[in-house]
Amino acid sequence: MPSPTPPSWPLQASTLSACGIRTRVLQGGADLKATEAVVFVHGNPGSSEDWRELMQEVAPLGRVIAIDMPGFGQADKPADYPYSVEGGAAFLTEALKQLGVWRAHLVLHDFGGPWGLLWAGMNPMGVGSLTLINTGVLKDYKWHLMARIWRTPVLGELQQLMTTWRGFKWAMQIGCPKGLPEPFLKRMYTEMDWGTKRAILKLYRATSDLGERSRMLERMLSPIQPATLVVWGAADPYLPVRLAEQQKETFPGAQVVLLPDSGHFPFADDPQGVAQAVVPFLKAQLGGEQPELSSRR
Repeated sequence: MPSPTPPSWPLQASTLSACGIRTRVLQGGADLKATEAVVFVHGNPGSSEDWRELMQEVAPLGRVIAIDMPGFGQADKPADYPYSVEGGAAFLTEALKQLGVWRAHLVLHDFGGPWGLLWAGMNPMGVGSLTLINTGVLKDYKWHLMARIWRTPVLGELQQLMTTWRGFKWAMQIGCPKGLPEPFLKRMYTEMDWGTKRAILKLYRATSDLGERSRMLERMLSPIQPATLVVWGAADPYLPVRLAEQQKETFPGAQVVLLPDSGHFPFADDPQGVAQAVVPFLKAQLGGEQPELSSRR
């Protein structure tokens, strides 16, 4: 007889306030007061809910945490907040202090990369490991078309105002050979109110000089050399797959796993493939075992 499917590990939702932002927190694991935790940081236009399925896979290994970043999900979205890489890193610093986390194994996606990596550079003693999912140190990255639109005053506002459900769904499915689950898309679209759209515009306009920023991050992170796993949806049209191997320039010991049939959101279009890479890696970091990983091409 086939073995029964194990039950999903329960996650608890709560709120906290950091840097003047009240936000939602998802947590799981046997010890919600552990000072070492796996911390999931979403990107644009996501929220902590992006990580629910993967968090349930990782929770048996230890404490897991995901937070809605300022301007996203159920977090406050004030017009005058400094939506920037520095603002996001400062928010993470305060939020993790409140949660009692002193050692973080960061799981980062999209803009969660710049936020989380700057936090890591500023807190080298607190970095347990890095898992980079379609993100990282992007030294020669050029803005994609949509980012260039968001960075352009008036044009960015018009694009955000005119985005319909159909247009949003079409844009999100670009470069996703398997397609994205309808519930994932609908939840993300529902969370993208005008406060989030305004935060996106301010965030992209506050993030210039990508090359210099990335070189600064490399200088900050190279001495730390945390254990690093890179997981990349190879069909990503926004962050091309060549950037996956490039992470070894900053993290020479990084393991790279490519998911050939995935796009920019591999945890949504190939959750099993992502879990097969991430769970053994984090088990090794939390339990001292050596992971067995192979690149999928």
